[in-house]
Amino acid sequence: MGRALRADAERSVRAILEAAEQVLADDPGASMEQIGERAGLTRTTVHRRFANRQSLMDALAISAKQQLADAIEAGNPDSAPPLVALHRVTANVLRTKNAWRFTLGSPLADTSAAAEIWDRINARCLDLLTRAQRDGLLHPDADLEWTRQVYYALMSEALLRYPEDQDPDASATDTLATLVIDTLLHGTGRRS
Repeated sequence: MGRALRADAERSVRAILEAAEQVLADDPGASMEQIGERAGLTRTTVHRRFANRQSLMDALAISAKQQLADAIEAGNPDSAPPLVALHRVTANVLRTKNAWRFTLGSPLADTSAAAEIWDRINARCLDLLTRAQRDGLLHPDADLEWTRQVYYALMSEALLRYPEDQDPDASATDTLATLVIDTLLHGTGRRS
């Protein structure tokens, strides 16, 4: 019985987090009760899982950033050829960032646990860019920290092509990933 309760608790936490992302994206001042309504749960259940709004925001930050880290790992950044890995990671990250725009764009989502996940994300990105540089995709003298920042900016700009209420389909996400990688590797000038 304890195991079923635990699975039920995990489902309700996931439902609350997903509802919070949607509700807070529309109204950052929304109440815990409004979030519970969107999740199909009572206010009591929401408060049982999250004592207050800050604990909910902390959980949102950790969950969204962990999903971002998982999206990166799903792209096989260590084992796939660097160009393939860059494309997979970019497409996965674009999908995740699109699903969690409010939380990933919120300065309120910077808890110490979320910051640790973010540090791991940055390190994984630099590892992948280092592999790309060794493979000749990036100039041997390229500043990889700058390249990482540009890469992140390109992904953020790519998402602006879709309004927040419009979810790009898989082919559109792949097209955006190709655009990001192509711009990162070749810029916008003429190719030789």
